Order: sequence, then structure tokens, then C-alpha cells
Amino acid sequence: MTFVRIGGVPHHVEVTGSGPVCVLSVGLGLGWFDWDPVVPLLAPSRTVVRFDRPGLGLSGHARVAPTLRGEAERIGAVLDAVGLGGRRVTVAGHSLAGFHAEAFARLYPWRTAALVLVDSSVEEHPRVRLPRAPRMACTRACASVLCAAGVPRATGPLLRRLLAPHPQARVYGTSRVWRAAVMEYATYGDVATELLALRREFSLPADLPVTVLAAHSGGSRRWLARQHRLATVLEATFLVAEPSGHLVMRDRPADVAEAILTTGPR
Repeated sequence: MTFVRIGGVPHHVEVTGSGPVCVLSVGLGLGWFDWDPVVPLLAPSRTVVRFDRPGLGLSGHARVAPTLRGEAERIGAVLDAVGLGGRRVTVAGHSLAGFHAEAFARLYPWRTAALVLVDSSVEEHPRVRLPRAPRMACTRACASVLCAAGVPRATGPLLRRLLAPHPQARVYGTSRVWRAAVMEYATYGDVATELLALRREFSLPADLPVTVLAAHSGGSRRWLARQHRLATVLEATFLVAEPSGHLVMRDRPADVAEAILTTGPR
């Protein structure tokens, strides 16, 4: 377990294994431990880097609201801080972090060896209904009320264990994690809008290997269709993890590991 300071915030980072580097970033409000089932499958042949964004997992309090560029820069800063900044990496993003991973690949193509999107968020026409400043103020106020009422301590660990049991679910009893998760939710539309703008400004390298791994539980195929369109937009290989819920790395860890190993450097 390592802590590095980025932008004045202590970031929790885990580095495991050896070989070509891959960075694993989790979705909205999740923690480093959600990748636990995948890491043993990668570590024999990959240097696996996991980290918690500010406020989440074991990282320090978030100081500012998230932005897409800020999160892409964070990935690079984490790599620099643990001495891996000079190596090209496979960047894998789950859910919301799929936005972050794609942004990193577009902004830092010389640092990117491959891109893997694990049931990534998809927003073809994102909309932000309220201006950012009052929305952030309202979000902070609502989070403060919830935390003052003791909601995180009373319900957080239980709700997290229902999502996916893990000993580290206790971190969801802290106001720090709740505030960060609520802020990521409130800025989701901003980040999605930023990504569409970034796609128009920065192309992915023509030779960059990209894989879109979609989850499917056997019900409606609408989500699969959206994931397939994302793969088409990115000229990516399209794979399906089935049966699987949204937490693909827990439901189908071998599928996630295979996507990373076959997409990235051999």
C-alpha cells in the first residue's frame, strides 16, 4: 500500500506484479478493491496500477469537483508519482472511468499503449440542465446534510455490501467517500459533455489497440447496442462478458483480464 501526494491530496495507490504496465480505474464511487479478482490474473505478466480518486477508497478528501481533463491528468500524475511515468501503459476504465481512460488516450497518445473500456459509460447526447456553479453548491449542501444526519455511517457499509461484499466496504461509512461519490454523480453530465468535445479535438492514434468489453446479463439488448456503437465510433474490438452485471471485474474477471492481456503489449 502506497500513498502519493497529488495536487495536495494523498492518493492511495497499489502496484502489483511485473511486466508491461496497465492502469485500472474504477467507476463512479467505487474503490481500488473492486479490481481484486482481476489483479491475480494480470500480475504474473503485468505491472498493475490501481488508485483511488480523491475522496474515494483510502485517498484523502476531494478538494475540487471532478473534470474530465483533471481525471486524465490524474492518471498520468499517479504513474509519475510511482516511478512509471516513462513507460507506455494500457489504460483500462470501468463505467465512468471509461471516460477518463479514453480522455487519457486522446490527450497523452505517446503514453498510451492500449485502451480497454470495461462496460464503460456511454452518453451519445449528454445534457446538463443547471449551470455548474449553483449545481455544485447545491450538491455540497445536500451532501453536508446527509453526512450531518449520519446517513453514511448508518447505511453506507450495508448498501456497499449489498452491491458487492468486501471487507473494505467499511470505507462507505465515511462522509469523505459519500461526498466524493455524490460529487462524481453531480458532474457526470459535465464529464460526458467534455468527452464529446475532446473527441472532436483529439483523435485516437490510428494504430492504438482499443477494446470495448460490454456486460450482458441475458435481458434487454439495448445496452449491448449502445456499447457496440461505442466500439464502432472508436474503431475498437467489441467483446461481450456474459452473463455479467455492471461490475464485470467481479462477475467475469477472466474476461476482463483476457481483454487487457490481448489488447495491450505482449
